[in-house]
Amino acid sequence: MLLPRSADVVVIGAGAVGAACAYFAACAGLSVAVVDRGAIAGGTSSACEGNILVSDKEAGPELELAQYSQALWRGELAEHGHLWEFESKGGLVVSAKPSTQANLERLAGRQRDAGIDVVLVDGPELASHEPHLASGMAGGAWYPQDAQVQPVLAAAHLLRLARGLGATVHPDTRVTGLGRRGDAVTGATTTRGAISAGAVVNAAGTWGGAVAELAGANVPVLPRKGYVMVTEPLPDMVRHKVYAAEYVDNVASSDAGLQTSPVVEGTRGGTILIGSSRERVGFDKSVNPRVLADMAGKAIALFPFLAGAKALRSYSGFRPYCPDHLPVIGPDPRAPGLWHACGHEGAGIGLSVGTGALIAASLASVTPAMDMAPFAPERFDQLSLDPGTEAASA
Repeated sequence: MLLPRSADVVVIGAGAVGAACAYFAACAGLSVAVVDRGAIAGGTSSACEGNILVSDKEAGPELELAQYSQALWRGELAEHGHLWEFESKGGLVVSAKPSTQANLERLAGRQRDAGIDVVLVDGPELASHEPHLASGMAGGAWYPQDAQVQPVLAAAHLLRLARGLGATVHPDTRVTGLGRRGDAVTGATTTRGAISAGAVVNAAGTWGGAVAELAGANVPVLPRKGYVMVTEPLPDMVRHKVYAAEYVDNVASSDAGLQTSPVVEGTRGGTILIGSSRERVGFDKSVNPRVLADMAGKAIALFPFLAGAKALRSYSGFRPYCPDHLPVIGPDPRAPGLWHACGHEGAGIGLSVGTGALIAASLASVTPAMDMAPFAPERFDQLSLDPGTEAASA
């Protein structure tokens, strides 16, 4: 399809977040063109587990966005859930030590106060949720709202639905520059031509910082590498998403070094997905067998039967990490006409639809469903004044 010469909105990025922005903008009656340097969902969206979680989020703006996104996945988008294999499987967070369980209980209390459905589970009761879980655990917490989708299908079908509303989608179309009129952004220049637009949405994932730089804006999105292992198809041995409570600490950590914590969940096809790892090594795609061995060992400690399972493959991807662990969502006052929808790190699939709906409402001059101020792009200007911050050193 030929690139149109103009549109109301150009969305840069055809992953889950960009697809959601395109869909909701098209629903709002705006003309939309989506461009991506590669294939649809060819970046982080194709290298993740498709999680839609509330369990791993501290009370605050990100959890509020997760709740808003949950309402969309389960409400407005529910009729399409079969397209992306929406599965409300629930999440079980487990603690090996009493001290870890005490921390988990405090987190669960704050989440419950914020409206999350969470049930504390004693150690002996864990087997009623997961019969094959290792014995001797101190306890856990059950989150029935946790869910999963097939992420590539989610992005592809949201874009298909957007096309049905008039949007155009252009893979293999790299953005090489942004149209400018003074400080204002007026469109995008690509390898397939230029397109003018009233708004350009930066949904470029781990390349979000590079897109922002085209407009002279500081959005310090950094790649944070993670692996997933896939086992051979097995009987139904893992019912839910199960992970160690330490995973929550790793998600919230700013440490650049390697961190691993066991995350185990089954799929409809019978394979079991094993995570997780986090490390900042730039865009290094090389495979580190020691990381995979560490992940496997911790997964076996959680589910001993995995010692006899074969790993068919592994894959890795780069989560778009921001130093304050909040995504970047909204208009950029430093470059009027530029909007950001990036920096979601490992929560992008779950938060995609809430992000897209907020962006679309703002573009259509409708009051957004929640306060976007905590996600403001210009917040990093203040961070960059401190030479000790990660944003300044990035």
